[in-house]
Amino acid sequence: MRKLLAAVAAAAVLLAPAIVQAQSPIVVKFSHVVANDTPKGKGALKFKELAEKYTDGKVKVEVYPNSTLYKDKEEIEALQLGSVQMLAPSTAKFAPLGIKEFEALDLPWLFKDEQTYANAMKGTVGKWLFQKLEAKGITGLAYWDNGFHMVSANRPLMKPTDFQGLKFRISGSKIADQYFRIMGSIPQIMAFSEVYQALQTGVVDGCENTASNYLTQKFYEVQKDITVSYHAHLQYAVIVNSKFWSGLPPDIRAQLDKAMAEATDYTNSIARQENEDALAEIKKTGKTNLHYLTEADRKAWQEAMQPTYKWAKGRVGQEVLDLLAKELDVKMN
Repeated sequence: MRKLLAAVAAAAVLLAPAIVQAQSPIVVKFSHVVANDTPKGKGALKFKELAEKYTDGKVKVEVYPNSTLYKDKEEIEALQLGSVQMLAPSTAKFAPLGIKEFEALDLPWLFKDEQTYANAMKGTVGKWLFQKLEAKGITGLAYWDNGFHMVSANRPLMKPTDFQGLKFRISGSKIADQYFRIMGSIPQIMAFSEVYQALQTGVVDGCENTASNYLTQKFYEVQKDITVSYHAHLQYAVIVNSKFWSGLPPDIRAQLDKAMAEATDYTNSIARQENEDALAEIKKTGKTNLHYLTEADRKAWQEAMQPTYKWAKGRVGQEVLDLLAKELDVKMN
């Protein structure tokens, strides 16, 4: 009996680490570059809440906002290496991987409104683009909306000629690079975390972003004039490391899919209101002047930026342009 008990005790000691390990939660590191109080930031926190709820704590989501874990230039490589499991980068960030088709979403005046964007990304366009990521070890889960871009500088930007000679921060999209150059300005790629200081010190003269990012990053403090142009759209792709995702137990993955679907609906439902509220808050501070395009101004911008579409063919390929033209009923040249 004593030998039996000793054997059982020894077996228990050997099994204990395995039992502890089995009970340890699956950790999902979710990194992004914006603040917690933006639509994307709130969406990440909502996913954390729902994922931990639906898995009964079997999954723990660690959210790292404001580039606290990785700078935006490093994030995707970290995801591919498995150092982080989940990201929500702007869709232009996939170009360095050789997947340039996503940049077509940055074309100016492409989406006439939020609903048009939402329909495209939930449908054929969004699915077709996500398939491009699979060969890179990345699985696309959802598209998160952050609304339309505004543009700012320390002088009013109302006519295409107002852009002449100004340096603008861009996130890396060659499409954005092109339409800023067409307007006579000098685009400069810069990490999101560096923009405030660059604007403050004059390293760049202006930038483009959504109202919620202008507010939470305090860009309005260092820009005298913001044009509410809504000339291009900003969207994020929520992505995961494919090996990690496919290796999850099917029931856990199904619960995370449910959490992501609900977090996506939540994020996209608040994006428009968040931007409207941010715009009102910026106006209330009185620290910057808000300018609105007239119909004539808007038409002048559209005509000035139109050559971007012809140029884009050599960058993103005819196939994605044809798909967008069909799904959005827009002319590509």
